[in-house]
Amino acid sequence: MSFYTTSSTIIITCHNRLASYLEQEVKDLGFVVDEVFITGLRLQGTINDCIRLNLNLYCASQVLYSIGNFTAHHPDDVYRYLSTMPWEDIIPDESYFSVTSNVQNPTINNSMFANLRVKDAIVDRFRDKKGTRPSTGPELTGSVIHLFWKNENAEIFIDTSGDSLARHGYRKIPGRAPMLEALASATILASRWDRKSTFINPMCGSGTLAIEAALIATNSRPGLFRDNYAFMHLIGYDKEVFYAEQEKLEAQIIEVPGLRILATDYSNVAIANARKNAIAAGVAEMIEFQVCDFADTEVPQENKGVFFINPEYGDRLGEIVELEETYARIGDFMKQKCRGYYGYVFTGNLDLAKKIGLKAKRRIEFYTSKIDCRLLEYELYEGTRREIPAAQA
Repeated sequence: MSFYTTSSTIIITCHNRLASYLEQEVKDLGFVVDEVFITGLRLQGTINDCIRLNLNLYCASQVLYSIGNFTAHHPDDVYRYLSTMPWEDIIPDESYFSVTSNVQNPTINNSMFANLRVKDAIVDRFRDKKGTRPSTGPELTGSVIHLFWKNENAEIFIDTSGDSLARHGYRKIPGRAPMLEALASATILASRWDRKSTFINPMCGSGTLAIEAALIATNSRPGLFRDNYAFMHLIGYDKEVFYAEQEKLEAQIIEVPGLRILATDYSNVAIANARKNAIAAGVAEMIEFQVCDFADTEVPQENKGVFFINPEYGDRLGEIVELEETYARIGDFMKQKCRGYYGYVFTGNLDLAKKIGLKAKRRIEFYTSKIDCRLLEYELYEGTRREIPAAQA
C-alpha cells in the first residue's frame, strides 16, 4: 500500500485563531473540510494531497497524515501498538527520523518520554525485521512521526511538513519582535484589502506584512521558498509529483498592474533588512521602502486601499507612557491623511489602542506568541459615509 495514493485522515494544524483563514485557503484549493477546530482542521486525502497542501498554504503549521488509531492507557501500550506497524515500509533503511507529540495523559508528565517510546518501537521493529536501524534526533530534517495522545485515545501520524509551515522561508533577517509569517498572512486575509489597491505599512520592521501582502496579491505561495519537506524522506516519494506541484506554483503567479505597496520605518537598519528579505522573497520591486517617521509616510490619493500598522505593545511603564503618544499620533494620522482608506492597527495592548481616538468598526481576535491581540479595523470616511455591503460587514 502506498500512502502517497491512499486516502486517510489529514489534520492541518495552525496557530490559535488562524483556523477560519486556513479553512478558506483549503476550500479554495478544492478540498472538502470535514471539521474545523481551534488550532486546525480535518479532511480526507493522500500524501500526494499533502504535498499540494504543504506548498500552497499561507496560514498552516503542519500537515499530518494519519496512519493509525489505537487505545493507550500507558506508554507501554503505545510501544506495543507501534511495534506492530510496518515501519520498514515507511521509513528508508539507515535514514534519519524524528518524533514529535501532543500528549495529554495522566501517566505522562514529560512528552519527551512519550517520544522516546515511539522512537524505541520504530527502532526495535527495524532491528527485528532488517537488522539495521535509522538514526534519530530532534532536527526535523528527515522523516517525522507525530503522536497525538489524549486520555486513552491515541493516533499516530506521518508529519509531512517537518519544520513549521508558519515560517515561510524567505525571511533571513528577522529583526526585533517579528510577526510570524502565517499570522501576518492571516491578518491580511482578515482585512478588506482587495489585493489591487494601495497597501501602506508604516513601522514595517523586517518587512513581513508588506512582503506577505505582495505575495498574496500576486498569488505567490510559500512553497516557492522551500526545498525540504518531511514527505521527501519516505519510501515511495516521487519527486516528479513535487516538481509538478512546484511548476503549478510558478504558473499561477499573477501580475497586478498599478499596485503600490509602501513600507516605511524610522530605522535605517530595519529598512535595509526588510529590503533584503523582500529580495529573498522575489518581491523587492513591488515594495517602495523609505526611512521616515510613520507620520511622514506617503498616502497616495488614487487607488485607495488599506493603512496597516503593527506598533509596539509596551512591556514597561515608561514604554507605555511613550507609546500613548504614539498611538494618539496614529489616530491623528489616519483621521487627517487616510480618508477613503481602511485603517488597521494590530496590537496586543487594548488600553493603548484607546488612545487612537477612533471607534473600531471590527475587532478581530488573534494571538501572537502568548499575547491576546486584536486587529482593529477603522473605516476612514471620505466625505459622506460609505456604506459597507452586508456581506462584508
